[in-house]
Amino acid sequence: MALKKPGSAEECVYFTNRTIGDGRAMAWVFRKECPKCKGIMGKPLKKGGKIDKKADHYVCYSCGYQEPNEKAENSLIINVEYKCPHCGNQGETTTEYKRKSFEGVPSYVFECQKCKKKIGLTKKLKEPKKKKEENPDE
Repeated sequence: MALKKPGSAEECVYFTNRTIGDGRAMAWVFRKECPKCKGIMGKPLKKGGKIDKKADHYVCYSCGYQEPNEKAENSLIINVEYKCPHCGNQGETTTEYKRKSFEGVPSYVFECQKCKKKIGLTKKLKEPKKKKEENPDE
């Protein structure tokens, strides 16, 4: 089952490519197809042409059809291409586009197809700046 990869980030609602311990994961969610005209749905655009990330609905860019966030996001699936940090298995899988609590952190959770261990794609958080360590030997 070869997953279809996006040609650009414009095709996706969500995209990430990161390392997880000794493994790695690339995950993406394609934009939803409009149920009315088969166009592409996404968040509405602001006056400056940028996407309004905080909007409470999705809109079809072709016909203007609107759908609430919850309904639109519940129908999306996340595609994952990964290398398991536990067993080193490389594989592909899909899971629902819904964050669940994984080790106390909201994450998109999927399971390794070989060792069956759960792997979480956590929200990327900014790391605090590290202080320069003083070297007493200088």
